[in-house]
Amino acid sequence: MYIYEIRDKEMSPPPYSDLGKRANDVFGKGYHFGLIKLDCKTKTGTGVEFNTGGTSNQETGKIFGSLETKYRVKDYGVTFTEKWTTDNTLGTEISVQDQLVQGLKVSGNIDFSPQTGNKSGAVKSAFLHEKVAINADAKLASSGPIVEASAVVGYQGWLAGYKAAFDTQKNKLTQNNFALGFSTTDFVLHTTVPQLGPQLALAVDCSLQLHENESESEPESENSSSEDGQKFGGSIYQRINPKLESAIQLSWASGSNNTKFGIGAKYDLDEDAAIRAKVDNASLVGLGYQQRLREGVTLTLSLLIDAANFNNGGHKIGLALDLEA
Repeated sequence: MYIYEIRDKEMSPPPYSDLGKRANDVFGKGYHFGLIKLDCKTKTGTGVEFNTGGTSNQETGKIFGSLETKYRVKDYGVTFTEKWTTDNTLGTEISVQDQLVQGLKVSGNIDFSPQTGNKSGAVKSAFLHEKVAINADAKLASSGPIVEASAVVGYQGWLAGYKAAFDTQKNKLTQNNFALGFSTTDFVLHTTVPQLGPQLALAVDCSLQLHENESESEPESENSSSEDGQKFGGSIYQRINPKLESAIQLSWASGSNNTKFGIGAKYDLDEDAAIRAKVDNASLVGLGYQQRLREGVTLTLSLLIDAANFNNGGHKIGLALDLEA
């Protein structure tokens, strides 16, 4: 996932998918409720990267694993990626960056399941400029391609973005969203109203930029923003001091009139340890502790408490171990 920093006015704006990302990180990173995870990363002397991972779901007993290899040809800006998962899915991706045009990345991937014969693929392009970030993707499937496009324009800290998706099989525009934003060094305000048309879609994003050594977000987050055309949301993020981050999230579904509210925080105890906490209006309390045991070894513990039904059980624990060499 793309992570950006405000160093000066020449820095590229983020892609549309990363607007409001900072608050999502506070709520999503470092929590693995009901899971036991193991991730291993290593790199050979020839530059081949190996990423292996496994997840055990304590509730269902299902175990999922994956193996990924990545090789970069730096002189030509080409990256080859191969991936295999325990559900017997094979994936291949080839990407080319900064070759056709400076700032342009073009990639194509295909996933194939030998067991079922199912195939899917995608062609993606991303262009980053000091004033604009543009993404155009085409998801290829047997039912017909789905075309997605988005753009974010930045000017002196202000951000304006638009995203659309078109289903060629149904001949229907499935997403049509607009975004506005502003960036400061320690505060984020983000609101979304998906689906332009009879309603105005508005998103305001004042994005705090992370330090260069901060890791990317996890690909899966239980608090990722939803743009289904019915769910309105907002978030506030603030870095109170160099060690403490806080965030608030609010969402409202127009169809069910269901409102969700949550508050979360992360505090760095030192360079090697951090604690996390979050709570929502359903009285679900999440706690997390992360400790770097030594260089390349990080342990993460998490706990989800159902405070409204404390005596009934149903609480979940999580454990994750990350190894890198």
